[in-house]
Amino acid sequence: MTHLEKLQQWINDQHVDVAYISDPTDINYFTNFYSDPEERVLALFVFPNAEPFLFTPALSVEAAKKAGWSGDVFGYLDQEDPFALIAQHIKARTNQPHAWAIEKDSLPYARFAAIKRAFPAAEFPADASRYMERAKLIKSPDEIAKMVAAGKEADECFRVGFDALRTGITEQGVVAEINYAMMKQGVMHMSFDTIVQAGVNAADPHGEPTSTAIVPNELVLFDLGTNHQGYMSDASRTVAFGAPTAKQKEVFDVCLEAQLAAMDAVKPGLTAAELDKIARDIITKAGYGDYFIHRLGHGIGTSTHEFPSIMAGNDMPLTPGMCFSIEPGIYIPGVVGVRIEDCVHVTETGGEPFTHTDKQLQIIPVKD
Repeated sequence: MTHLEKLQQWINDQHVDVAYISDPTDINYFTNFYSDPEERVLALFVFPNAEPFLFTPALSVEAAKKAGWSGDVFGYLDQEDPFALIAQHIKARTNQPHAWAIEKDSLPYARFAAIKRAFPAAEFPADASRYMERAKLIKSPDEIAKMVAAGKEADECFRVGFDALRTGITEQGVVAEINYAMMKQGVMHMSFDTIVQAGVNAADPHGEPTSTAIVPNELVLFDLGTNHQGYMSDASRTVAFGAPTAKQKEVFDVCLEAQLAAMDAVKPGLTAAELDKIARDIITKAGYGDYFIHRLGHGIGTSTHEFPSIMAGNDMPLTPGMCFSIEPGIYIPGVVGVRIEDCVHVTETGGEPFTHTDKQLQIIPVKD
């Protein structure tokens, strides 16, 4: 059964007349067409007993067809009212739909209001965002193969980034070398903006690369990934540029111990909360619990962050085919920051990582 057929089955089960899929990543999941429409309207409308249609800006119609979507594609010009046209196309398939499923997490209020103006009697009993979480939870062998390929690309990013370290190069300079090298290899899209943080900058877990020059004898944190045919990789490594201090090495060793323990513990039946606790307990016992300030991991697939969260309070059991990150971090402001991350897919007996770059503390020789 295809992704689209499963959605239609869910629509029937929910007694819904039409589903409005608005998230561009989710549209890609069903149509193989990805586009960021910016301020324009991109939408997929799916019906229980009628053919779905894709609605795009006029400038994207041919690209949608070339991407492999075989259903109808309707476009609109900038001067046209998109929701007036959408209403016409919907009414041609189903008479005055009453019950709607919408992605409540991603549909802007202005577009929700436009639906209400076009269909005043519309009600919204079904949340397609919750459906998408479950639909994308278990990856197929084909999906996992694409994520394996994305993981290999991430490993190549690390190789390029480590080689780029030299005295005086900035964090932004290392990022530029990684991105340029990958583009030359045909990887045109990273899964998110590449992060390189050196020294105390790495203690900001959501920081961005800066114009700070990298100097010897500090740790450098890399967080990166690529987009391979619509599927993402995401991994982190922390390396030493020159000789690390005793404190840097101590923090690194604790983080690595936690990451390796969690990786080894992955197996069907273990809960997300239990996995988070395995890593967190190690860091807490070492005295750094207050500096591990985020969940252990997040789901990954067609988006870098997907359902589920690997965190305390989530009693969902791990199941073969689930894919998620394992990324403990220790962030001591003004002192040091370390994060080590792999994404894994759950197998029948354990967990298999998508990335394989060495996680032991690599000491990159200082060079000018």
